[in-house]
Amino acid sequence: MKIGILTQPLHNNYGGLLQNCALQQVLKGLGHEVETVDWMPASAGAIKTWLWRKKETLLSLVLKDREKPSYSLTDKEKEIISRNTHRFIERYISVCPSIAKNEKEFRSIDEAHKYQAYVVGSDQVWRPKYNSFLTAMFLDFVDRKDVKRIAYAASFGTSAWEFTQQMMEECALLARKFDLITVREKSGVDLCREYLGVEATHVLDPTMLLDKGDYIQLVENEHEPQSPGTLFHYILDPSEEKRHLIEQLAFKQGLQSFSIMPKCQAENRTKWDVKHRIEDCVFPSVTSWLRGFMDAEMVIVDSFHGAVFAIIFNKPFWVIANAERGNARFESLLRLYGLENRMIAPGDAVLWNKAIDWERVNEVRQKEKNRCIRLLNNVLK
Repeated sequence: MKIGILTQPLHNNYGGLLQNCALQQVLKGLGHEVETVDWMPASAGAIKTWLWRKKETLLSLVLKDREKPSYSLTDKEKEIISRNTHRFIERYISVCPSIAKNEKEFRSIDEAHKYQAYVVGSDQVWRPKYNSFLTAMFLDFVDRKDVKRIAYAASFGTSAWEFTQQMMEECALLARKFDLITVREKSGVDLCREYLGVEATHVLDPTMLLDKGDYIQLVENEHEPQSPGTLFHYILDPSEEKRHLIEQLAFKQGLQSFSIMPKCQAENRTKWDVKHRIEDCVFPSVTSWLRGFMDAEMVIVDSFHGAVFAIIFNKPFWVIANAERGNARFESLLRLYGLENRMIAPGDAVLWNKAIDWERVNEVRQKEKNRCIRLLNNVLK
């Protein structure tokens, strides 16, 4: 069967890229031809972009560039900063040649490629604040009747309902056309029932459908060198409190902290950073990030996929609560494995040596993995 996957745009997001890579591997392993339909967020338009750049120029005359936290990258700068992640996509993810930039292009891609099935997911594909084409993630552009419609580990990202009334009405009609709806968080089951009027099944994130050995193979393919420390921290939203927490953990456990992220993270880099030290803005390779989990003795993250890969690699880990990006994701993941006590906040009194029963965790994951693959296989037969 020819399958098209819809997920978040294939950008510089390690977890996002690996979940898509994993889902493709699983579907190909079931005997299907698979590619991802990539898309770009709705553009502000040429005139608005020009006005934005003029505003930036005027602001730079008043403020020091080092102090201004926002800057719109040029296409060339994006290419440099993303060169390692783009290489991973080219090598390990099959992508549709066309990229959708508007509603009409989604429809054109469907007409040209005539996928026999669409799989929507994973990541926060059903969260309005992260999606400028929300109804496309419910397959509003597919008119053909003989197409399988599947949501695999689709995520709202939060237990709160964020759709407007109009969004809800449109998406509810589209959701009822799906052959199977599965969601990544337990709270998503309730949201689907209460607001979309459909039944959903809770499943694992696609990354958990592969095993540690599959990821080690990727690292070995790329000949990644050993990581520079023993305490791997992956922090998407840096703060002074989190930095202090990491330092405290490293000191108390006698570990050397390290991270696999650009020196100038996207959330904090300035125009001056991009113009004067762009190499410090380049994202390290996806496989060097995976190597971080392989080599770590302990892991601390504020990222959903950071927690996922700590579990896959059986590394003692701690999750710093990240409400802005959605705590429901963490709560659902940790509850499944009985690891709720691994989520902490700065200022908490933490028993850093608390052990994890990995035998039990791995048993649960294997059972859930088998169930999820059977669900996919049955609906695609």
